[in-house]
Amino acid sequence: MKGHPVNETLASRFGDPQQLVPELGAASAALFKIVGNGAVARSTIGLVHLRAGQLVGNTYLTVLHTGNLRRADVPEEKITAVASWKDAPYFTDAERVALELVEAVLTPAAQGERVPDELYARAAEHYDEAALATLAMAIGQVNFFIPLALIGKPLPGVSPAEQWRPTTAE
Repeated sequence: MKGHPVNETLASRFGDPQQLVPELGAASAALFKIVGNGAVARSTIGLVHLRAGQLVGNTYLTVLHTGNLRRADVPEEKITAVASWKDAPYFTDAERVALELVEAVLTPAAQGERVPDELYARAAEHYDEAALATLAMAIGQVNFFIPLALIGKPLPGVSPAEQWRPTTAE
């Protein structure tokens, strides 16, 4: 078994996952199509993805989703307040419940269900069933990529074409 470099320099831990596992492209495209169906505002999905990156403590995901929100013209105050959304004045009630949902999914509950009926009911006040399913898939989409971000350690702020170290033959 060949050893792989430890991330002592600015380099990802492994090669481009899409080259290593070509099926990733189709799976990723399907997730983007599902989440981009228009049932939930793209900016809300971006806020959810940013919060997920913050919750798992991943710089790559945090930088990526911050940049996506900026390119979508989401106000800087809103972007920077995602970590403290509970007391920040910048979010709609629908955005707040979406952020609460991603926190519930990614944070173990001290007791009871992670997503209790009360939280689901509040979410249903702002989103119809198709939108709730889309929001669940948006949370699933970012969760699909979290292991790649944590294990592969792609470079924050670097284009997708340049963030992975060159793939080498074993």
